[in-house]
Amino acid sequence: MNSGGNRTMYDSRFFHTKLGKAAVVSIAAMLAFNMLALSQQLQAAPTPLALATHTVELA
Repeated sequence: MNSGGNRTMYDSRFFHTKLGKAAVVSIAAMLAFNMLALSQQLQAAPTPLALATHTVELA
């Protein structure tokens, strides 16, 4: 329990369990994927909004 008397959802004992270790690995994988996606977006050349979509002109 923390100083307010409430039980904390995740403490050090949780991260020593098999489920806790899997949670840490999952969080690390999500962070790595987001870093990869962000780095690829930053390297890409920006496309003007007018050229980003196809337009169809109706008669």
